Amino acid sequence: MLKKIAPTLFITCLALLVACSSNQNQQSQQQQLDTSAFSFAENNGGITLPSGFQAVVVADSVGSARHITVDDDGDIYVALDETHNGNGIAALRDEDGDGVADRTEYFGNLTGTGIALHNGYLYFASDTSVVRYSMEGVDLVPTSEPEMIVSELPTQNSHAAKPITFDGNGNLYLNVGAPANACQEQTRTPGSPGQEPCPLLEWHGGVWRFDANAMNQTQQGDGYRYSTGHRNAVALEWNSMADNLYLVQHGRDQLSQLWPDYYNNEQSAELPAEEFFKVDDGDDFGWPYTYYDQIKDQRVVSPEYGGDGETAAEEGQYEDPIMAFPGHWAPNDLIFYSGNQFPSEYNGGAFIAFHGSWNRAPLPQEGYRVTFVPFDGDMPAGDSYETFANGFKGADTLQSPNNADSRPMGLAEGSDGTLYITDSQKGKIWRVVHTGEM
Repeated sequence: MLKKIAPTLFITCLALLVACSSNQNQQSQQQQLDTSAFSFAENNGGITLPSGFQAVVVADSVGSARHITVDDDGDIYVALDETHNGNGIAALRDEDGDGVADRTEYFGNLTGTGIALHNGYLYFASDTSVVRYSMEGVDLVPTSEPEMIVSELPTQNSHAAKPITFDGNGNLYLNVGAPANACQEQTRTPGSPGQEPCPLLEWHGGVWRFDANAMNQTQQGDGYRYSTGHRNAVALEWNSMADNLYLVQHGRDQLSQLWPDYYNNEQSAELPAEEFFKVDDGDDFGWPYTYYDQIKDQRVVSPEYGGDGETAAEEGQYEDPIMAFPGHWAPNDLIFYSGNQFPSEYNGGAFIAFHGSWNRAPLPQEGYRVTFVPFDGDMPAGDSYETFANGFKGADTLQSPNNADSRPMGLAEGSDGTLYITDSQKGKIWRVVHTGEM
């Protein structure tokens, strides 16, 4: 005679079977990467990662690293902010398969931030130009002279970095930051009103589109103004899965120092938001006339233009962010994960590198992390984000960015689905791999 299974026991067994089946399906969607030869770093090279992830320290001192790109064979190219023996690009190769770079070479006589491999070329953006190197037949370092793609970009003392990205239709997108905090008549002066209209917006504070294959273009002669009203966007990326441009901008500074009647230090440390935007042709994101208050969840008028921290901006005049992060975290790179080496919940989501603040005093500095934003199609899947990689600053409390052990700067996805992170302090590079079971 068969024994009856208690209902609760039956449900429990069924749930376990479903969970195991789901677990196996998720694992089958992941790329199986042989990591047996990898030299995983002790304590992940000083950073914390989610359970199931480990990091290899690819290199620990390539120089003042900015953005990074990786070719299909795993060779790495890093833009440098300061020259290394007169060169502004580092090229690295792992020759024995342990994940650690065995060979590092330098080339290029310009420094900069933007770097990308695209259609057989290595594109590099200095603060005033974009050049490209042919990679045809190249071992590691290009031997041909660079071709000038865009020249005569604005020379500016602040927000000079020129990040770049490409769509699938032969276009190059380039950010030109605004060399100002809030477009005041007297820059960073308490009580000084804003210039209206802000003259900087003619050739700054926006994204310009160029032909990725045309030589000797200039911003004023050949560039197309794609979007406007963002103070500075070092984190710029074309999301090929959504077929759309995205950016995360640096918000303005010094609300309490410039407008103490309206803001205290605690408010100034948290405001305004670092804004994550989906960018369409012709969008205006409101700088310098407004900023986004993530605490109130609304766009408000900047104090330089008659605001008091409470006055809401005219509804519908400017685009709102698709997500808002705490103030002064300094978003400096953005990628969308398209691989399958990581678990399936990362597919299509956004990784953002936050370089870390300098201007939250007297409160501790914040940021210094890599966050992950899950996506559903072309928009975030909800209102939350998670800290994916942390511990870069090396201390629980940090009063100055100069005291940070590391500052995450650039992000790249390898062809095998692993994630690369650069540090601007010493030029450390991590390669993050999923090694754990689901």
